[in-house]
Amino acid sequence: MPAALQTRALAKRYGTIEALRGVELEVGEGELVGLLGPNGAGKSTLVKIAVGLVHPTGGDATVCGAPAGSAAARASLGYLAELFRFPGWYSADEVLLLHQRLAGSNGGEAERTELLRLVGLLDARGRKVDAMSKGMQQRLGIAQALVGSPRILLLDEPTSALDPAGRRTVRRLLEELRARGVAVLLNSHLLSEVELVCDRVVIITGGSVVAAGTPAELSRARGVEIETAAGLREFPDATRDDAPHLVAELVAAGERIYEVRVRRTSLEETYLHAVGEDAT
Repeated sequence: MPAALQTRALAKRYGTIEALRGVELEVGEGELVGLLGPNGAGKSTLVKIAVGLVHPTGGDATVCGAPAGSAAARASLGYLAELFRFPGWYSADEVLLLHQRLAGSNGGEAERTELLRLVGLLDARGRKVDAMSKGMQQRLGIAQALVGSPRILLLDEPTSALDPAGRRTVRRLLEELRARGVAVLLNSHLLSEVELVCDRVVIITGGSVVAAGTPAELSRARGVEIETAAGLREFPDATRDDAPHLVAELVAAGERIYEVRVRRTSLEETYLHAVGEDAT
């Protein structure tokens, strides 16, 4: 089965500006991938190419094996822009009905009911958009992106304007989608959210991928700390594998051990290092 989204040597030039420089990216079925990068890194250009709004200068992008922008590709993806707006006088049900017509979905009321249930808005299906909270509108936006049962969702900052409770709700929704086999490419500046929910992370800057891997793979060892009766002992060059040996040595020397901590860099620290901003 082809990848939900794949780019090969993807390049895009706007005059003298290289927005993308040979980007290689793959999102597998049911995989949740976080796309990180500073403003102007090329993230939006990549998403626009995947959606079919922009044509690449070089390389190619495919959605479920079909060329990005083709009818087959568009039918396989759902998209939620960062600054989306729905008609304020529409109800939640009417918003989904409109997008069913736009997408050519024949799911009818059953599909709308299932999507509203999935995002926790079934009891608010008759509520007007203008009467909804930001979190409710955000969840409705994800519901419209799921019209037609796409295999991959492209989500642009879906939690940036939400409070902690709202972000947790969206996180749980993303985990539910992953369990259903729906792939997600999550474009976000909230690194803590990406670290919590994403299977893999891709960091892009200057139009190029500068780091990629699971959150655990992208973190670096920062030593071992051992809390003893005599105080905190720090071993800055030690790794996780060194911890048992260090504990054994301290116990043999008569130390009482209370806690062992293996320190690693956070995703934020890894990100800042990758984009060249770790000196600030």
